[in-house]
Parts: sequence; structure tokens; C-alpha cells
Amino acid sequence: MEDLWTPAADSTLRDEFLGFTTYTFALMFGILVGILIIRQLTMKFAPTVLRTMIRSEAIKGKTVQDSDKALGTAVGVGMAMVVINIMIEDMERTGSPILMPSIAVSFLPGILQFVVAIALVVWAFRLVNIVQDVVALFDNDDVLDGTEKTLISAVQSTLRFVIIFVGAVFVADSMGFDLTSLIAGLGISGLALALAAKDSISNFFGAITVLLDRPFKIGDWVVVGSAEGEVIEINLRTTLIRTSADTIITMPNANLVNSPVENWGKRRWRRWQTKFHLDINADGDAVASFCERVMDDIKENPKTLKEDSSFCQVSMISATSLDVDLNLYWDVAGGVEERQERAKFIIRLKNIAEDLGIEFYDGRVRQQR
Repeated sequence: MEDLWTPAADSTLRDEFLGFTTYTFALMFGILVGILIIRQLTMKFAPTVLRTMIRSEAIKGKTVQDSDKALGTAVGVGMAMVVINIMIEDMERTGSPILMPSIAVSFLPGILQFVVAIALVVWAFRLVNIVQDVVALFDNDDVLDGTEKTLISAVQSTLRFVIIFVGAVFVADSMGFDLTSLIAGLGISGLALALAAKDSISNFFGAITVLLDRPFKIGDWVVVGSAEGEVIEINLRTTLIRTSADTIITMPNANLVNSPVENWGKRRWRRWQTKFHLDINADGDAVASFCERVMDDIKENPKTLKEDSSFCQVSMISATSLDVDLNLYWDVAGGVEERQERAKFIIRLKNIAEDLGIEFYDGRVRQQR
């Protein structure tokens, strides 16, 4: 092995061409072949390792399919960079058969490091796409709502920024830049950029706060200051609210952190109060029976609750009508369901009144008569 590494002085392996010895050319050819072999082996065995570590089929598919080529390139060129550095160090040894021109010694390690950095950035960038599958893995209803989609977008954007920043540092180092001066310059530039974009940064962290605290979700009816409406979209900078007039309010996320948010969507129940005007000529026992049957309907209805606080009773008498106050609490998920259940309930009230021979008073009808 030593004879192979240190050929004889008259060996053709020591012949020079363009500043390289034949021995050096042979080693570099072997390195090139080694890069291809290591890349293929990494592409073959990395998926096997990933499949044993990851259970989710969706995550397996993306990590295996999207990342193996870039990872193989990074590993293969990384091994070549290690061997090239060993060869350059061996040139200092007396009698070393390795010879390279100074330009190759200066630029070859940097070029290899540049390729490794780019390959790792590409590999990491492709892995960012699994964030959505990771979130879906912990999602209970298998449907990603707007808040979860915004969380995915925020995490992916943050990861991409970190990957680009770290990759840029390695690329700059491979190109011979002074990292100390570069980082100091980035710090000053970053401070100036932060001051110029403080509102955008506040909105970004406001979005993170909304995503972590979850004071509301897509579809909730909220009141923020003078703005009131349904949350239709949560972005990294703003939250969109559709008002009852069908207009869109673009709310900066920083305002959501600094202002109280009243969320009607988190109500445990929805209260409904109304008043019926029964005809003054209705039989008193029939009116009492009407109130009792209405309460029975409330107690038997699976969409109502807090029966002890619900009531249906006569509250006022006038020359033309008996006024009945109604108070109940809906146990529903949203406004659409509440309207549907209220419509069904009103029809049942009408049927109860007709069954008891009770008419509802309407002053307009009386005046026409």
C-alpha cells in the first residue's frame, strides 16, 4: 500500500501535465467514480432508513421521493471534499507524488464546499414540504382549516428563511468571504431592516400569537374594536373579516394582539329571547296549556339546554293582546344551524297554538277589519 501511495521516483505516475502528476489525475478520477458510487448508495439506502424511522405514508413519500438525489449529491461530494483536503495536506510531505497547481489548491475545496452547500439547501428545501403532512398527522378531523393552513405557511416560511441563511453562510465561506465581517455587516443591515420593517415584523409575530393562542378560527364571528364580522382568512400579515354588510375588513395581526377580541364563535350556548302577542279573546286555560307545551318542547329538544333558565310565560295584558315572553338557549355549532333550529321551533309553536285554538294578535289585521 505504501508503494502505491509513494511510487518510485522514475515512475510514470510522477509525470507532470498542466501542473498535475499522473498520480494526482488517477486519484481525482477515482474520487469522481467514488462520488458517483456513494451518491447511488445513498440514494438506495437512505429511503430504507427513512422508511424504518417514519410511520406516515405521506411523509415517507415526500422524504424518500424528493430528497434522495440532493442528499446523495451532498454525501458524495462531501466525501470527495474530505479526500481532496487530505491530498492537499499530503503535498506538504517530502516526496509526495501528489502535485496540483496553486489555483487548484485555492479553488477546488471551495468549489466542492459550494456544491455541498447547494445540495444540502435543495435537500432541506424539499423536506420543508413535509410540514403540512406533520400537521395533518396530528389533526383529529383530517380536514385542515384556515388556521392550520396559516400555521403551515408560517412554519414553512420560517424554515425556508433559516435554510437560506445557513446555506448562504456556507456558500460565502466556500467563496472565501470573511465570515466575521460578513456576519457583523449582516447584523447592522438586519438592524436597519428590522427598524424599517417593524410593522411587518409586528404583524408576523401577531400571526404567530394568533396561531398559538387560537383566540378564534376561520368561521368565527368576532368583534375587534369597531370591526365586527366573520373571520374568513388568517394570513401572516393580516386577518380578513367579512362584515354583515358583506364588506371585507383587512385587520393587521398586530392589532389582534393589542386589542381585546370578542369571539362569538366560542359561545357555549346561544340565547334567544322573543315575545308573542296572543289574541286577548284566547281562553286562559288554553294560554296556560300553550306555555306548558312550549316548555315541554324545549326540554325534549336535543338542540336546547339550560332548561332551568328557560321560560315561557305571560308577561303583559293589554286591551288587545296577551303578551308571552319566551327565553331559551340553543346548543348549536353556528349561526346557520341556529337559524334552522329556530325556524323548526317557530313552526312547532304555531302548530301548538292552532291545536289549542289560539290566534296571534296583529294590530295591522285588526285595523283592516
